[in-house]
Amino acid sequence: MVVAQDRAVASLLAPDEPAPFEIIETDSDRPLVLACDHASNRIPRSLGDLITRLLSERLGATAVLGGYSRLVVDLNRDLKDSTAFPPISDGVLIEANLNLSDEEKSERARFLFRPYHEAIRQVIAARTTATQQPAVVCIHSFTPNFHGVMRPWQMGILWDKDPRVALGLIPALRERDILVGDNEPYSGRHPADYTVDHHAESSGLAYASIEIRQDLVIDDSGRRLWTDKLAGALEYVLQDARLYEPVGA
Repeated sequence: MVVAQDRAVASLLAPDEPAPFEIIETDSDRPLVLACDHASNRIPRSLGDLITRLLSERLGATAVLGGYSRLVVDLNRDLKDSTAFPPISDGVLIEANLNLSDEEKSERARFLFRPYHEAIRQVIAARTTATQQPAVVCIHSFTPNFHGVMRPWQMGILWDKDPRVALGLIPALRERDILVGDNEPYSGRHPADYTVDHHAESSGLAYASIEIRQDLVIDDSGRRLWTDKLAGALEYVLQDARLYEPVGA
């Protein structure tokens, strides 16, 4: 079942535009939460995925998907980060983000950023008990070529202080003949990794951020192939009951 947020009409979004996030609920009570900060390239008219959906179905995991493009506001950045409202993306000038006022940034944060993260907080809280807490897995993708540098990895696993998911998932993927980057092509130790830092690491939840190379998942067959590969490895790693033990248990 897909549940979209009820929301009052905001000045940023037209009445017929989608909500700032989407929650995919499943019948499973599995203690696993998926998050996809950049699930859409949609831009509100006033300003001029699929992998996570498939994983949610395959793993029986609740997922929270961001509803608008990272060019409007990057949901995986602290709002104080200079790249939260990027004036340039992959060398392309984003004119709508030039000289944004504090009021304009605040409006985007109010109607897009904060509802999304509040949805994640509520989903995690609903799956937390005195004896169990959920693991959090964030799904992203990366370009195969960045500023003229080829990125050979097929997937990257990002992590920082908590190795529980990552150090199980990396060898599980490699055993499936997948070229995996350990904190590549980005590092989970970089402060820009807001979602897992804010929702998982700060609360002691087991987590990992997963990056999938974009050219591998550009069509339906590729998306299903790589969902199957990733889901198989995740199923193996997530069967460890210790991942769900509350902090201090």
